[in-house]
Amino acid sequence: MDFECIIYEKDQGIATIKLNRPKVLNAMNKQLWLDFQTALDDVKNDPQIKALIVTGEGRAFSTGADLKESKNRSLEDYRDYLEELQAASRQIIRFEKPTIAAINGYALGSGYELALACDIRIAAEDAQIGSPEAKVTSSVTGGAMRLVQDLIGPGKAKELLFTGDYIDGREAERIGLVNKAVPSEQLMTSVREMAEKIAANSAFSIKMIKKGLLMARGEVSMEALMEYEVEACLACVSTKERQDSLQTFEERKRKE
Repeated sequence: MDFECIIYEKDQGIATIKLNRPKVLNAMNKQLWLDFQTALDDVKNDPQIKALIVTGEGRAFSTGADLKESKNRSLEDYRDYLEELQAASRQIIRFEKPTIAAINGYALGSGYELALACDIRIAAEDAQIGSPEAKVTSSVTGGAMRLVQDLIGPGKAKELLFTGDYIDGREAERIGLVNKAVPSEQLMTSVREMAEKIAANSAFSIKMIKKGLLMARGEVSMEALMEYEVEACLACVSTKERQDSLQTFEERKRKE
């Protein structure tokens, strides 16, 4: 299968989706989310695949939404983009096969949120993880308003979301945001070992356990939350402050 924005591989019962826009640190556009969903469908329908790894090509997992692309979107286009993002996020949150995020480099914004939606997160010790949405007048998506609180509690979640601070892989492990942090050169080996250990177990058993875990967390109210996330994000990007924030972002990038 050929894709524009991802690399998709299958090997010995394990699939890997690698976000593949390295020139922009795997910043996310609509086509990336469409490619991602197509690959997820293939993983779901392939009985030989027992686990999925999600990672990024090059120096980043993903720096989140492509702000250059989003600057001139109409609200209708922005809603369309957000709906694709949310559809992909719902799919990965509910995915019946186990998923592991291998967090290399930057995992920011919706890139970070994609990692949150996976079942297990293993990060490079020097990875940079965070939600900068409040700094660019946006809002979090991908179910993150619940997912991050489930992992680290409401107080720490509010601190990170309100400040927009980034943390490295070691701190993310300390507070429970990721399962494990390892030296960057060991990341993919560690993730592969975890995936192989999971793939050796009963696929049906894991499917049933995952379904039960989702039910226990209150799947119905997640829908209402994710609908709110779209409206909150649209409300933010409609403001003049959003345009000013993007201008500041562009000026800062030119100076770097």
